[in-house]
Amino acid sequence: MKNILSKTFKILSTCFLLILIFAGLNFAQNKTGTTIGQFLKIEPSSRVVALGNAGASLSGEISNIFYNPASLGRLQGTDVQFTFNKWLADITYNYMAAGINVEGVGTFALIGTLLNSGEMDVRTVENPLGTGERFTVNNLALGLGYGLMLTDRVSVGLQINYINESIWHSSLSTFGMNFGVQYQVVEGGLTLGASVSNFGARSSYNGRDLYLNYDFDPAKYGDNDKLPAELRTDYFNLPTIFRAGVSYWFDFGNDYKLLVAADAVHPNDNDQYINVGGEFNLLQILSIRLGYRNLFMPDAEGGLVIGGGVQTNFNETNNIRFDYAYADYGRLADTHRVTLSVGFK
Repeated sequence: MKNILSKTFKILSTCFLLILIFAGLNFAQNKTGTTIGQFLKIEPSSRVVALGNAGASLSGEISNIFYNPASLGRLQGTDVQFTFNKWLADITYNYMAAGINVEGVGTFALIGTLLNSGEMDVRTVENPLGTGERFTVNNLALGLGYGLMLTDRVSVGLQINYINESIWHSSLSTFGMNFGVQYQVVEGGLTLGASVSNFGARSSYNGRDLYLNYDFDPAKYGDNDKLPAELRTDYFNLPTIFRAGVSYWFDFGNDYKLLVAADAVHPNDNDQYINVGGEFNLLQILSIRLGYRNLFMPDAEGGLVIGGGVQTNFNETNNIRFDYAYADYGRLADTHRVTLSVGFK
């Protein structure tokens, strides 16, 4: 056990240090827009969104797995969550997560994410106002997660995801992996966390939208302009994200508690930034949250997030939670998330 604990501390310390270093670097070349699977970056938890997306060190509900799979190790009993998100440009985003703790074995989770653009007009160079056809963009991610407590203070977790994107008649599929570790320095107080999200294989689009008739030499009289051909798309990485976070609970008695949290974040397709947030909990029933995301990111749109939640306990083991989050995206308008959670212990 001492050997396991020693190795875990080394892994945690290394990850935490590396991610903080990454968060402090300034790269000469910005890689914005160079990855696929952008919907994987949309945060599902209304609670953590209202905390400024500072979730790498948080636990207690199933959707914390999005920020750090190690949070599964601390999940008690069974927790099920559904999130509806009115995303930008009238895009719909739905998220479902369920986790169950098996005593002595660990916690297992099933996660599903679905994004739909709604119908849009097909436009071409010849018909800029539309061809009369309609198309949609659909994104799907299905995940399986597992987490456990290595010691009474250290938890680890892993999540494997199947990812699919489709645009009209073309699509891509790939697999990704999330993994992380959390260390509770003080029980009910200071907690550290580090995680990697969307680490996986490169992928490219294919489908009949890429088929065309090709004329090898249009200037040559009598050349065949009906030669079947296919466009080849390049391979791109998933939006891999490194997170290192810290959180602390200030306990003012059973009726009043204050949570503060902060994450250093380094994505592979944008500049690094900091997320911060706080939550005031009253009587273990009402929560008020305020946060700010994307601090120090150049040209960030918006950043302020606010929200709240209520919790109803049927008895000492069962509860229903309702959470809401508003996020400002500057010139891109705002978003509204609603999460319904049911917990059994």
